Amino acid sequence: MALIFNRNSARAYDAWYKSRQGQSFDRTLEAVFCSFLDPCPGDRALDIGCGSGNHLLALNRLGLDITGLDASSSMIRRARERLGGRCTLKIGRAEDLPFEDNAVDFALLIHTLEFLDDPLPALREAGRVARKKVFVGIMNTLSCDGILRKFKGYFGNPLFRHAHFFNLWQIKSVLKMAYGPVPLSWQCVPPFFSKPPAPGHDNTGSWIDKRLPFASCLCFSATLTYTTKTQNLPLKMRLKGANRGVIGAKALQDLKHVNGGNQHERGLSL
Repeated sequence: MALIFNRNSARAYDAWYKSRQGQSFDRTLEAVFCSFLDPCPGDRALDIGCGSGNHLLALNRLGLDITGLDASSSMIRRARERLGGRCTLKIGRAEDLPFEDNAVDFALLIHTLEFLDDPLPALREAGRVARKKVFVGIMNTLSCDGILRKFKGYFGNPLFRHAHFFNLWQIKSVLKMAYGPVPLSWQCVPPFFSKPPAPGHDNTGSWIDKRLPFASCLCFSATLTYTTKTQNLPLKMRLKGANRGVIGAKALQDLKHVNGGNQHERGLSL
C-alpha cells in the first residue's frame, strides 16, 4: 500500500523543503516547468501528490489553472491554508484519479512515485487524464543524497522509511512501459551550489551538470502522442435497394394512394 502521510511524516516533508537542498530544488523547479512544459497562461495543470502545495505555488505563478490531489487529508488541509481559493484541491489516490480522460493539459508527479508500491498504475492514470505532457520529478537513488536518505530511513526517519528511489535508467524503463516510445526529455536539478536560472528564460547550456545521472533529483517530461488504428472489414453482403430514393416504402404507397384518389375524383367530374 502507498504511503499516506500522517502528521509526523508531513512535518518531516516540510522540514526537507525548508532545508538547503529542498529550497534549491524549489527555486529551480519553476524554470524546469517553463523549459519542459512550455505552458501558456490558463493551461490546466494537475499536481498528483501535491503535499502541502509547494509545487502548486510555482505553477500558480506561471498563470496556470491548477488542481492538487493528495491521499493525505492533512496535506490537503495544509495546502488549502496556503493557497486559499487559488486552486482546486481533492483527496484521492494517484492510481485512481477522479478525473475524466484528457481533463488537464499537464499532469505532474513530483516526489510522488517514491512513495507508491508500484509507479506504473499512477503513471498510466496521469497519461489518461493529461492531454499534452506528464512531468515527473524523482529523488535519485545513485546520488549522495539518495544514499543518505536510505540510511535515514533505516534509522527510523518517517519520511524515507518506506520510500523507494529510482535511478535514471529505471525511471526511463517505467515511463516507456507506461507510454510507449513517446518523446521523452530529462535533466537533473543542479546541486545547491549551482545558480538556478531565472524563471521563463532559456536555460540551454546554463547548467554544466544539467544531464548528470548522479544528481540529487531528476526531472522527466513525456510528450503524449495519440495514434488511431482502423481495421477495415470487407462488406460481403450486397446492398439491396440502393437505387431507391429517400422516400420510404410506406410513404411511397401513401403517395400512390393519394394520386389514385385524385385521379378518380377527376374522372367523376368529367
